[in-house]
Amino acid sequence: MKTPVTAAIVALGLLSADLPAQEGGRPSYAAARNYAQWEKEVAAYEAADRQAAPPKGGALFIGSSTVRLWKTLADDFPDSKVINRGFGGTEIVDSTHFADRLIFPHEPRQIFLRAGGNDLHAGRTPAQVAGDFADFVRVVHARLPKAEILYIATSPAPARWGEADKNRELNRLIRQMALDMPRVGFVDAYDITLAPDGRARPELFVKDRLHFSPEGYKLLAERVRPYLVP
Repeated sequence: MKTPVTAAIVALGLLSADLPAQEGGRPSYAAARNYAQWEKEVAAYEAADRQAAPPKGGALFIGSSTVRLWKTLADDFPDSKVINRGFGGTEIVDSTHFADRLIFPHEPRQIFLRAGGNDLHAGRTPAQVAGDFADFVRVVHARLPKAEILYIATSPAPARWGEADKNRELNRLIRQMALDMPRVGFVDAYDITLAPDGRARPELFVKDRLHFSPEGYKLLAERVRPYLVP
């Protein structure tokens, strides 16, 4: 019998990233990742939790550097119990891999995932990255079946403008997939960085032209706020 996640993958012609470790003599993408490179960051979160454990049942944000660098997260959502568990340079498969250490101990009511840009930049196709998201949903809901998972859409940055179309396609695939998944939502944030002429607004980014400036985070928070459960 197909699960909702499997049905959504099949409907879109996608495959989950959680393939057998060996396929055709080659390791799968997820199995071949060097997860040790984030051990220091993950261990630091665990150490902080031992000192002062965040309350359970809140809203946990996880993903790549956009989440990690969201320093105003608690101030942006003062009426919600928010936890930041972003770690920089990561892809969706990394959040899946570390779910048992960064997500499950907090038993969050909501999980906001913001990742996918690094995946595309590394050469993954939108369909492959959408499959990785489906795998994230499957792994999380196996342990936290009542948690709501919300994907925050990727948005174009000046430094990676050539990948804008792939970002748009990834968002489309995940939005469509979420429609057929229980307790999965989509936060549309693709256009928050765009000017009326369709180009990315440079003032929304810091000097690297990739990461958000305070004004960029303000716009992102405005899109996410309606989805948070107080």
